[in-house]
Amino acid sequence: MFTARRWWEHKALHMGLLVLVVGSAWTLRQTQGTLVMEVYQSISRPLKTLQPGISPEERINDAQLLELQTRIIELESQNQKLKSLLGYVEKEKLSTHPIIARVVGRSADQWWQQVTLNSGTKAGIQEGFVVRAEGGLVGLVESVTPNTSRVLLVSDLKSQVGVSISRTNAKGVLRGDSSTEGVLEFYEKVPNVKVGDLVSTSTYSQKYPAGVPVGRIKSLDLKKLPASVAKVELFPSIRYLDWVTVYPGSEKIDPEIAKPENQERQKSN
Repeated sequence: MFTARRWWEHKALHMGLLVLVVGSAWTLRQTQGTLVMEVYQSISRPLKTLQPGISPEERINDAQLLELQTRIIELESQNQKLKSLLGYVEKEKLSTHPIIARVVGRSADQWWQQVTLNSGTKAGIQEGFVVRAEGGLVGLVESVTPNTSRVLLVSDLKSQVGVSISRTNAKGVLRGDSSTEGVLEFYEKVPNVKVGDLVSTSTYSQKYPAGVPVGRIKSLDLKKLPASVAKVELFPSIRYLDWVTVYPGSEKIDPEIAKPENQERQKSN
């Protein structure tokens, strides 16, 4: 009896440890470690409050900011690569400091042909400068004196402007019609256009910067020979011009103009 009790006292500690280990392992398996994590969080939370550092929310915000910055840099890089591959050349922008002038001369017999402005070379205006009003293109400075400028209006029968359709990029020549409308003759026999399409100056134009608003397609005649034509409602109020803005013209010529098939049609643009 005495021997058995001594054996039990000697082995009891080992058996207790074994039971504790097996029980702990079974508990971890059943709870998937959640109990340990809870104990760890309970012990470490007070310590974290005593140590200054970045909160989890701040870490998330910083990570999101870094991600956005990385995406922006990547997009800019891709944009530059695409421009390089496409041979992109940015068109000359209109001056950021336009010259403001007022219409001071307009004869009744040339109402749709030309106007005279109260500013000239002293204000910095030169021949070939582009004239705009609220809505879009008005015309081109045809001649200039120290204090006045004469403007050839887009509504003049002699006026010819290279334009394109904003929606489809179909191109043509807009001619004045001595009214609030212009006549657009397309280069294509059957252009992809419809009533309501917006019209702006073309990248082919030698006299005007690209993208200047001109008007809207009012009607179409796709059976007209030798080329389809359209009536264009001009955006600027040519009938009631008062104040205008004057910008330097575009001296850049699109490489397409140099092609033989385009040289003849571009002479008048």
